[in-house]
Amino acid sequence: MFDKSACMGCLTIKELMTLHEISSIISNHYDLQTSLEKSMKILKNTLNLDNCVVHIIEDDILNVFAAVELSKIQKNLASYKIGEGATGMAAESNEPVVVENIHNNSLFLNKSGKRDFNGKSYVAVPLMIDNESIGVLGAVITKTAEIDLDDTVRILAIVASIFAQTIHSYQLNQKEKERLQELKLYYKMEWDSKVHNFGDIIGDSPKMQQVFKVIQRIAQSDVTVLVRGETGTGKELVAAAIHKRSKRKDEPFIKLNCAAITDTLLESELFGHEKGAFTDARETRKGRFELADGGTLFLDEIGDISASAQVKLLRVLQEREFERVGGSKTIKVNVRLVAATNRNLEQMVKDGKFREDLYYRLNVIPIDLPPLRERGEDIKQLVNFFLERSIRNHKKMVTITDEAMDALCDYPWPGNVRELENTLERIVLMGNEEGINKSDMLLLLPALFDHKLKSDFKPISKKTLNLEELEKDAIIEALENNDFNHSSAALELGITLRQIGYKIKKYEI
Repeated sequence: MFDKSACMGCLTIKELMTLHEISSIISNHYDLQTSLEKSMKILKNTLNLDNCVVHIIEDDILNVFAAVELSKIQKNLASYKIGEGATGMAAESNEPVVVENIHNNSLFLNKSGKRDFNGKSYVAVPLMIDNESIGVLGAVITKTAEIDLDDTVRILAIVASIFAQTIHSYQLNQKEKERLQELKLYYKMEWDSKVHNFGDIIGDSPKMQQVFKVIQRIAQSDVTVLVRGETGTGKELVAAAIHKRSKRKDEPFIKLNCAAITDTLLESELFGHEKGAFTDARETRKGRFELADGGTLFLDEIGDISASAQVKLLRVLQEREFERVGGSKTIKVNVRLVAATNRNLEQMVKDGKFREDLYYRLNVIPIDLPPLRERGEDIKQLVNFFLERSIRNHKKMVTITDEAMDALCDYPWPGNVRELENTLERIVLMGNEEGINKSDMLLLLPALFDHKLKSDFKPISKKTLNLEELEKDAIIEALENNDFNHSSAALELGITLRQIGYKIKKYEI
């Protein structure tokens, strides 16, 4: 290897000025490719060099990153494998390679196809970072060169060192930009420390207090957690609360709903893919495990993943490593996994639809979220919370009367907290400042009371009623079932709109 510090003392004033000019250009330009090309033009003009090219190693191939005097087609042609030709040998050996007679030496492959009759020798100098080559600086020495071969190699070695540090910094910066961009797409969690310090999880019921205690105890560990509960109970919020209170809180929190992605794309989403792995894979893409490295990965609806994905997920949990789809390189990650499901995994294991070994890997710490109907007074807290937030978002004042609140508390909420949140949003959008009462609720939320009506409905005894009473009760029931829409009620009864109008008038309904 050349001792660049020792070489500095051997340089002429002209050579030092050349290096100073190149350093100034490199440090003052934000476009790296343009900076390198301007720097190589200085080398060309000062040292009488031709075909100055900077190759960068990408997937074990030396591709042209910047060049002087090469066309776009020539740049595409001038790619070398590691060890191929003088350029590839410089990258492989980590030492400069000199071809003294380019016209009669097979080491000079000249894959670009550019002919240079004035060329005499070719020098390829590796771009070194931490004793590893990240690329190669190549140049053709012409017959009119002002300094000898050894001095030219010495100058190019110093320039290669400057280029290497600049390119390395650029690559690190680009990787960080890509990481931030990917996180911007996937990492969209909002933290709300005002409520219980558990994010948006609201509730004082005994069952929720038990959930909070479990979160407190296990958050600081790296143990895998399985959150179970009906749809809409807040499983994602629990995962976020665990992450926020963990030692990984400053690292990414990445989430993926496994049920929302087809089996063919799920593995790509989880583990990423290489360019060309499948038809639409136009570029290499990181998966959720790579994005979550150092942080927490939340996999919702874990019970919906395919058998092949289960095998790969089990390997990641066991070995902490995987390969991208279409790739062979093993990638190691440090990820804390929180999974969630609303399915009966035990029954799925018995039915052979879910791997037993994966089930035990996931179910290290189970957290069972209660449905909203079992949380008592929590419903009122949630109603007030969502009402206040919707009022703030829509800048519209709406109040709910006590009887309307009782109606909300009596409803079993099959969609749980998510359904309640959507209901309060609708109330604010359709309500007014005079307050929402029980009658308004019937108009705003007919489905809310349809459940109540059906649950309280007792079959009419046909033995105690005459035909007219049965007919009247049937019409009333059909009208109530269809929000008093005459057309829909008539369709349910199998009569015409004219006939139901006549019956309504006859029975004074």
